[in-house]
Amino acid sequence: MSKKKGFGKFLTGALVGAGLGVLFAPKKGSETRKELKIMIEDFLEELKDVDMDEVRENIETKIFEIKMELEDLDKEKALKIAKKKAKDIQNMVEELVEYSVEKGTPVLEGMANSIRESSIKVTKEILAKLENPDN
Repeated sequence: MSKKKGFGKFLTGALVGAGLGVLFAPKKGSETRKELKIMIEDFLEELKDVDMDEVRENIETKIFEIKMELEDLDKEKALKIAKKKAKDIQNMVEELVEYSVEKGTPVLEGMANSIRESSIKVTKEILAKLENPDN
């Protein structure tokens, strides 16, 4: 953080604190308004020293960071992640089927095969939607 930026925050905090102090001080309303007007004028004078180029650069940096994050959420990346997850699910289901065949009965094998078929169908549907969102 630059010294100007830090000073600006300090100045803003000081002015806000002073303004609140003036508003809550036991004085007549006309005196309070007069002091507040002076503080506002002082604040506006200090505002002239704010580096607008620095403010613009900070905003541009934030916008760039937001754009980069949005690119990470693009369709191709989502599709790539979905394909990997579909492959992971397929591998896990295959392991389930193999284990059921090895350790189980024909009923377990049949159930595991049903799970495999359903998981293949579901993952294909999801991938198709990601590949063709208009359908």
